[in-house]
Amino acid sequence: MKSGEASSAAWQRVVWMAQVAALFLAFAATNSEAQQAAPAQRLRIVGGLASVSQYTLQEEPFWSKDLARLSGGKYSASIVPFNQAGVPGPEMLNLMRLGVIPFGTALLTQISNEYPELGTPDIAGLNPDMPTLRRVIAAFRPYLEKTLRERHGVEVLAVYVYPAQVIFCKQPVKQLSDLAGRRIRVSGSTQADFVRALKGVPVFTEFAELMANMSSENTECAITGAMSGNTLGLHKITSSLYTMPISWGIAVFGANIDAWNALPPDLQLLLRSELPKLETAVWAESERDTGNGIACNTGASTCVKGTKGAMVEARPSADDERRRRDIFATSVLTRWVQRCGAVCAEVWNQTAGPVVGIKAPVGQ
Repeated sequence: MKSGEASSAAWQRVVWMAQVAALFLAFAATNSEAQQAAPAQRLRIVGGLASVSQYTLQEEPFWSKDLARLSGGKYSASIVPFNQAGVPGPEMLNLMRLGVIPFGTALLTQISNEYPELGTPDIAGLNPDMPTLRRVIAAFRPYLEKTLRERHGVEVLAVYVYPAQVIFCKQPVKQLSDLAGRRIRVSGSTQADFVRALKGVPVFTEFAELMANMSSENTECAITGAMSGNTLGLHKITSSLYTMPISWGIAVFGANIDAWNALPPDLQLLLRSELPKLETAVWAESERDTGNGIACNTGASTCVKGTKGAMVEARPSADDERRRRDIFATSVLTRWVQRCGAVCAEVWNQTAGPVVGIKAPVGQ
């Protein structure tokens, strides 16, 4: 990029951030004016993805109702999902660092486009189940908290998870090898690496365009959440659900460090006490949603909050689990380190690597 182009791009980014700030402040003002009795302090929160259970059943009620109740009316908050606040996910961390968004939720897969080492705990193929994911997050969390605080000026207050990302296909899938040659929707680079290792063809598609893309027959399969796929209606145009978790979706809820330090000590103490409970509830909701999404897509009697379909579930065999691990170690992890460099290899070997017993390749 030429220097003039770089300057123009930088200026456009500044203008865009100013516009986002204006929109966010307008949102906060509107919500504040709607309150009859002003509390001592009202927080402005940008939450997680709209419409998913983690937001509607956990995040939104906590901030809009529970905080006021827990503080005896002294404190309250207004919250909006980041994908309805005019805030592109990849910019969330930068906006929090600048203080434009004092309290926000950032998806690691999105901010890792700029800071790839932050995507370490959710590389495609790494976490085949929730217990493994919990151990990986526990190992990575100290690095995450230290890095966001010291390098980005963001205090980590909670780590959230979204349901498992599984594979919807139009034609039957019984094992990983059946995916060879198929065009498969992916949402990130490591998912694409996983698909390529299967000899499939990755098709990068935004979530909002997923149904249109599948309906146009441009794509034969899609990697997405079991419940979100059901909500979209994927169960109506696909027949096979391969339930190996390819990835999950990890989000960090944090605060601009100056905004956090400016809070009254009793509010800080309350949030430090209550947000771990909210985090636990979000993880439990994610686990329920994973099972419920599978139940609804396959028409099981245990389906709740979804639409029953007639998909055929294919569970990964022991051979497929071995192949997943091999693909991850020899292909996905290697490509990730090649793109990211020595920093990612070091972070991996100090955090997630020992948990799963896989060391990052050197000299990439």
